[in-house]
Amino acid sequence: MGWHANDIALLNRLWSAGQSAAQIARRLGCSRNAVCGMLTRLGLKRGHKPPTATPKIRPSPKLRPRSSAACARPVARKVSRNTAERQQPKEFSKQQLYSMLAEAVRNTD
Repeated sequence: MGWHANDIALLNRLWSAGQSAAQIARRLGCSRNAVCGMLTRLGLKRGHKPPTATPKIRPSPKLRPRSSAACARPVARKVSRNTAERQQPKEFSKQQLYSMLAEAVRNTD
């Protein structure tokens, strides 16, 4: 869409009257983005709108003091899996290893 002088004048008038970019776009028969782009190029801005309601600022929740008895209890010690799995494997003699290997070969046939 080409912007003619009368379109720009109407844009200025509608924008200063408080109409939204979408309303102006419908009136001019173009897209809202085209209107926003022209407003940017013309340097037209709206002031910030005042807040519609005052936000309620809540105080942070107060933490209850912990009793000293709760802190004095012993904590169970956690044992990681790595330490439990580090046990030494059972050692086999050469004779036992050969017999296990021979049995494994027999089972695969």
